[in-house]
Amino acid sequence: MNGRCRTYLAGRFRSWVIICILGIGLAGCANSFSGTGRSLQSKAPSYEINPPAASPSASATLPESHTEGSLWQDDAPLISMFADQKARAVGDIVTIKIAESSAATNKASTATDRSSSLSASVDAFFNMEKRFPADQPFFNPFSKVAGGVESDFKGNGTTKRSGDLNAYITALVTQVLPNGNLVVTGSREVLINSENQIIQLSGVVRPRDISADNQVLSTYVADARISYSGTGVVNDRQKPGWLTNIVMKVWPF
Repeated sequence: MNGRCRTYLAGRFRSWVIICILGIGLAGCANSFSGTGRSLQSKAPSYEINPPAASPSASATLPESHTEGSLWQDDAPLISMFADQKARAVGDIVTIKIAESSAATNKASTATDRSSSLSASVDAFFNMEKRFPADQPFFNPFSKVAGGVESDFKGNGTTKRSGDLNAYITALVTQVLPNGNLVVTGSREVLINSENQIIQLSGVVRPRDISADNQVLSTYVADARISYSGTGVVNDRQKPGWLTNIVMKVWPF
């Protein structure tokens, strides 16, 4: 009876181990479905302007604006009528046309060949050669010494890489540098059928490179950081499950 119980318990234990292993494997393979039930888009940024601090005294009066007797005023309400609509200050927006195309090819070929040979012999040495006949099987110092070495190596390698990205993105001017250049930062998220496409861009733009319609090519953006990525079911299908990653990390072959 005790033997039967031990056999039964051992069988049950093996069954539970097999079920656990299968469950872990299925969870690793189904890891790509994680996150499909929640929102894929990030939280929208806030552009609220901090309100001015309250005056220490309620009876304090606002300072009067001083004029220098000129008809031109920098803070006039209609000042924008006499200026172009190009971005120039913090908070302005500028449209950037991303037109990136890159291609690189590198090819290397190496071939080396080396051959050397050596041959030497002593025909006569004070009649000592007579003590060592030519047919002596073991050792004859007057026999011919010859040798040769050959070396050959060939190697070829080729690498190619190309990429294209075309898009439009409107960025926000976040800083104006002392020389007048504009630091811009922008992002765009498009959610279609649970697939979220994200474009991010940051860099420095010269005001003179901005066209009259307030656009600039990405090739004129200095220190450009452009990224195009996505999240969703298609993106998850391009990555192995977490169990596969663990196995590949520890697999020694």
